Amino acid sequence: MTQPALGILTLYLNDNKVLEEKRVYEKMIAAAAKMGLDAFVFTPEDVEDRSGRIHALIYSPDSRSWIRRWVRFPNVIYDRCRIQRSKRFDQLLAFRKRYAHLTFLNRPLRNKWTIYRALWRVPAFRDHLPVTRLYQSSEDVSVMLVKFPLLYVKPINGTGGRGILRIEKQRNGTILLQGRDHRRRIVSPKRISRENLSSELLQWDMNGDKYIVQQGLNIKLPNGRVHDYRMLVQKNGSGEWEVTGCAGRVGPSGSITSNLHGGGRASTMNNLLRQWVGSEAKIAQIRETAESFGIAVAKHLEATYSALCELALDLAIDRGGRVWLLEVNPKPAREVFLRAGEREVYRRAITRPLEYALWVYRQKGPDRQGRTGQRSRSRSRVLPGAGASVGPGIGSGVGSGVGSGKGPGSGLRADSGANSAAPVSLVSDSASGKELRRWYEGED
Repeated sequence: MTQPALGILTLYLNDNKVLEEKRVYEKMIAAAAKMGLDAFVFTPEDVEDRSGRIHALIYSPDSRSWIRRWVRFPNVIYDRCRIQRSKRFDQLLAFRKRYAHLTFLNRPLRNKWTIYRALWRVPAFRDHLPVTRLYQSSEDVSVMLVKFPLLYVKPINGTGGRGILRIEKQRNGTILLQGRDHRRRIVSPKRISRENLSSELLQWDMNGDKYIVQQGLNIKLPNGRVHDYRMLVQKNGSGEWEVTGCAGRVGPSGSITSNLHGGGRASTMNNLLRQWVGSEAKIAQIRETAESFGIAVAKHLEATYSALCELALDLAIDRGGRVWLLEVNPKPAREVFLRAGEREVYRRAITRPLEYALWVYRQKGPDRQGRTGQRSRSRSRVLPGAGASVGPGIGSGVGSGVGSGKGPGSGLRADSGANSAAPVSLVSDSASGKELRRWYEGED
């Protein structure tokens, strides 16, 4: 019997067809083969619309080599595409428009600002969200500085710490500016007067992006380095949200971010929390709250924006043990767990999307169509379980099913004030390329 096929959709980084996560895909394809799943990598420019075939990249675990092969469309598509300013991204928009009727494990998620607003509508989430507003002028920063001594200005579609500016009020009335440019390079700290803030913001290279202004948190360790936590929440082989793992990240000296690509280092969550809060009982409570919150956020965003299969939550823990959500990443890397020495967590992070893909395939029943390149006039397919209401209970204690999102209620209810209705189909083949671009860029 023919095995189900999983297509890993990505984008080349440049015209030389370089792949960003090639080593991860090698591990994923090798694991898929052992699970009875044919997996391959492709990009929109590898698709031949006329014949309905894909000139896919196939990895052979035996020879440890990549080859090209013409294949039919997969049963399920796992989208790993990240935003680019390139013709390749335009090709992605056209692909999603043309093939929106196919079965995707995950649909596009919105930008930082739109996600923040979606989460802010849920009263139970608000204690975990730093105050944030859309940057429209330097006045937005000035207003926020009245209330908060520390702010971050971030691009709404930025990743890896690119283009972030840190603004901190000093005791002598001056303002300290620190940041990273759009190539992740550390920008030298600069002290300015309050009167010069507006002109400095005008000079900050925003690279044509929209920005948000966010309340800053005190997350500097005793050695002066900032730290935070990367939590990975994924669908498992039963179609349920589950916390795969959470690891700590510590930024390099002089950096305002902790991103690994920006020179940060990884640590286990417990080791980092021991330096920060000390108490083992407090650590257990923090982890329980963080995991409950992570699953509630994943359920709410899926109910709001359609099918998702994984999310990374960047979390901060303040000195009092309060859990804060810094941002959500729908196309998360996994290397933080490997660098933290958590090899089993890393293995699960690789295999869970495969297990979920098999579950989705089986849920489709005897009608396992979807390996077609023919354009459909139907609405895009919403996966089984996608968009279900978030549900009342998230877990309330050790052994209460926090990891799987089951168990008795804890008061952290993601359905409070939320729109828990089944989602509309967000990206249909009738949507124009301009509409899709507005979706990504957050224009309402």
